[in-house]
Amino acid sequence: MIQYDQVRDKRIAVLLSGGVDSSVVVCELARHGLHPDCFYIKIGFEEQEEWNCSSEEDLEMATAVAARYGCRLQVVDCHREYWDQVTRYTMEKVKAGFTPNPDVMCNRLIKFGAFDEKMGHDYDLIATGHYAQTEWIAGRKWLTTSPDPVKDQTDFLAQIYDWQLRKALFPIGHMMKEEVRAIAEREHLINARRKDSQGICFLGQIDYNEYLRRYLGEQPGDIIEMETGRRIGGHRGLWFHTIGQRKGLGLGGGPWFVIRKDVEHNVLYVSHGYDPETAYKQDFRVHGLHWLTAAPEAAADLVGHNETGQADPSSSSSNSSAHPLIPSSPHPFIPSSSSSSNWIPITFKIRHTPEFHRGYIEPLTAAAVPSVDTTGAECGETAFPTAGYHEAVIHSADKIHGVAPGQFCVIYDRDHHRCFGSAEITL
Repeated sequence: MIQYDQVRDKRIAVLLSGGVDSSVVVCELARHGLHPDCFYIKIGFEEQEEWNCSSEEDLEMATAVAARYGCRLQVVDCHREYWDQVTRYTMEKVKAGFTPNPDVMCNRLIKFGAFDEKMGHDYDLIATGHYAQTEWIAGRKWLTTSPDPVKDQTDFLAQIYDWQLRKALFPIGHMMKEEVRAIAEREHLINARRKDSQGICFLGQIDYNEYLRRYLGEQPGDIIEMETGRRIGGHRGLWFHTIGQRKGLGLGGGPWFVIRKDVEHNVLYVSHGYDPETAYKQDFRVHGLHWLTAAPEAAADLVGHNETGQADPSSSSSNSSAHPLIPSSPHPFIPSSSSSSNWIPITFKIRHTPEFHRGYIEPLTAAAVPSVDTTGAECGETAFPTAGYHEAVIHSADKIHGVAPGQFCVIYDRDHHRCFGSAEITL
């Protein structure tokens, strides 16, 4: 929970979208005697500058909420930055056969990136309606999970830079979604009963496949059964499919699962049956290790931390077994070979779900330059081996369905409390 007395003298910018979450952010700041400036980020369609009705309604609601609390509202046009950066990233990844996450990169490149370049640099803190928290531990600011496992959005924030995290403020991150709705109802906010947005960040009204079709068109090819090499159908473009996909293949006699994409020959490989073994992976590589505050450390993960950042032996990682979404055993499997001596226990996610997977991270090759300074010298800590590594292997305690290259593997401590960062899956 935010200590408001510590931010009272800070200049705060709120990214106000017109939705209920960011509106309650303004409400909470005002309730604590703060007077933030509000900003609405404008993103239009590539082919046209005009907005649709949904965008106009968003701005109308944002305007009403800002006026309700006497806050200034300004529209910031990030149209070009969105299409040049987020859309380019998405299209390049899907053309290469990968499964990108535009929402993850939108936070890094737009909400905490382009906005900061245009307006945010004049503010000490940027407040958003994300369901995430920050916590100061041993003198460093960490991204930590929300108590609402369904709404937790730390996975969408796991690619922001360390300097962006230092400016981030999440006033509703300690709340459950029901609490946020209740506050909006109590305050009679204009959008109290408005449905949550779905789909792509800023473009929720656009179907994802239509978004891809608009920029990549169609490229028909064959669908081949993996086990037999038999052609059983056709696809309209590999970018419309992802590893592990079961629905929308247009094939009879199912279920069928997407197993592999051959970009060079434009072939989609599928496997037949209910949850075929080929649809699961237990070990997979990641690259581009990106740490928000510091890399995981073996010793630090054996105990929890109290509010002052001191190690608390009574709060061992085995306490995480009390969480209903985590397997009961604190050690789901124990690496036995000598090559596993540098395996570090973690929890992780590969998609936006409430569940965390338990496993280990094994660093591989050294990178020329670490993504952030993770020496921890100022805190007297020993750096974790991955601090200077670019690639690693994730060893999962359980088999995972639909592991796809291009997805982000988001890495947490053993208590699924601190988010260390993320890396891109590569197979």
